[in-house]
Amino acid sequence: MDRRHPPLSPACRTLPQYVRHWADTIPDRRALTFVDFPAPGSRGVHRTLTWRRLDLRVRAIAARLAAQAEPGSRVVVLCPQGTEYVTGFLAALTAGLVAVPLYPPGLPGHGDRLSAVLADARPTAVVTTSRVANEVRELVAGSGTRIVCADEVPDDEAGDRPPVDVDAEALAYLQYTSGSTRAPAGVEITHANVVANAGQALAAYGADTGPVTCVGWLPLYHDMGLVLSVAAPVVRGALSVLMDPAAFLTEPARWLRLLAAHPRAIGAAPNFAYDYCAGAVTDGQKADLRLDGVIALINGSEPVRPGTVDRFQAAFADRGLPVTAHCPSYGLAEATVFVSAARPGQPLGRFALDRDALAAGKALPARPDDPRAVLLAGCGTPAGQRVRIADPVSRTVLPEGEVGEVWVQGPNVGRGYWNRREESERVFGAAFAGGADAPDGRWLRTGDLGAVLDGQLIVTGRLKDLVIVDGRNHYPQDLEATAQDAHPAVRRDRLAAFAVPGGTSGTGERVVLVAEHVRATSLASLDVPAVVRAVRGAVSTRHGLRLAEVVLVPPGAVARTSSGKVSRALTRARYLEGAYGREGGGETGSGSGGGAASDDAAGDTPGAAPGASAHITSRAVG
Repeated sequence: MDRRHPPLSPACRTLPQYVRHWADTIPDRRALTFVDFPAPGSRGVHRTLTWRRLDLRVRAIAARLAAQAEPGSRVVVLCPQGTEYVTGFLAALTAGLVAVPLYPPGLPGHGDRLSAVLADARPTAVVTTSRVANEVRELVAGSGTRIVCADEVPDDEAGDRPPVDVDAEALAYLQYTSGSTRAPAGVEITHANVVANAGQALAAYGADTGPVTCVGWLPLYHDMGLVLSVAAPVVRGALSVLMDPAAFLTEPARWLRLLAAHPRAIGAAPNFAYDYCAGAVTDGQKADLRLDGVIALINGSEPVRPGTVDRFQAAFADRGLPVTAHCPSYGLAEATVFVSAARPGQPLGRFALDRDALAAGKALPARPDDPRAVLLAGCGTPAGQRVRIADPVSRTVLPEGEVGEVWVQGPNVGRGYWNRREESERVFGAAFAGGADAPDGRWLRTGDLGAVLDGQLIVTGRLKDLVIVDGRNHYPQDLEATAQDAHPAVRRDRLAAFAVPGGTSGTGERVVLVAEHVRATSLASLDVPAVVRAVRGAVSTRHGLRLAEVVLVPPGAVARTSSGKVSRALTRARYLEGAYGREGGGETGSGSGGGAASDDAAGDTPGAAPGASAHITSRAVG
């Protein structure tokens, strides 16, 4: 037997049971490595926990938490990225408590959201570290919430106390959504949900057989980071190698070096990160990279662009990167995370669709070189789940090639939203209309629009974001993609298109675009009317749509969620409130758009997220 390949585990039903199993069977193998980069140019300081050590730390912290909170009460995880985040999260589950993975205080622009989530979750205790304990105390002052610093709990508190025998159907944690189209809601994820989704992901990405290492920088409060860097390795008995998101954004080659250093590595990132790597990693940094051992690169969390995959592959093909390693994926917090994925070893699913037909709800092929074609990446096939495309009004199943709402059914689907009974029933309890061929059971309404072509799921947009003008459907991300290519002054992936009520004449809806300019310039030095004309002309030519207003704003002004996704809903609200100081019917841009998150440490890298927080959206869209 390969000594790197742990024996298959018994049918454990919870993550704590898996931790104990691996601690008993492979105690001295590495379970978790956090790589810290304390200084520029650092090659990394590795801090490793074996399975024996991980189990000890989890049991010690669980004992402290059990003394502070009753089973079933909520424990918020407010640790920086690192081993304490993992042990604190697993300890809450081990103690029979409900974990709430969040970010420590200080994430720029998101203090109000953090306070709102804490008020909704009503935690009894907080797990944090001594490094941020003072800020956490200020955050929960007067609430009676108890604070446990994971790094200050001694090993001997573990004792011989066995873990709580938790029912697999009991609530394990609350995964709060990013709030890109509505207020954040806590998705109720059971122990069975997370174990099921971890297994589904392992099978989908070829990690259920043979040795594998999960190499990640995604924040652990994000659903994809939590499942891929914690749940999946725990279920598989695999090594998880972690780094801080800010370390990736400061020097993306660090992530690639870690991928290269571990055979059969799996990584995951949003689309922007692959563009970032392709543009920012220097030839000198590439020189010692060998990426032939990478088995899967998951691309999710935001629209997957085939051009980005091509640029990344071209940049690292000579480093041995397999062309079939790219795995566009789709998922959402309500389904724990992973729903559908392209499999490693398969060519990228590329789809050129007729724009006009797509606006009418039909996914019809077009020539890839047609300027009016929409180029999309397929998100493969369901990961151990049932996926159907539904007419959201008639609640009937649509045939292949028709666009409708994506509905999901599987053991990974959460049981509802915390304290939101009516919304839970509407979203998680959907049923197809009667008929002999109607799929049975309860279905999750994702709110995402998509179609099935050649057996692959294609996600086209969000139902709530759809812009309808003169009876034609327009996908805002499609309009935004055209706008950001129209002029080099428009900052990539930092713009929002949305509809607003018509003017005093009441003639339907108008479409507005709010876009940040690149960091290398200022509004005062830009020929703003020229930028606006270029954007309007491109959108009119490609989409047959006139933008009522184009507002150019400084970097950081377009609203974003805690996960970093542009929030069209909040940007629209700010626009209607006059926060962007528009002038001249949008022909000039002004205003600071106050209250936005801090800007990139990484500069004007296409789509780069804020360096201090590495915001990632929680809805993985292909």
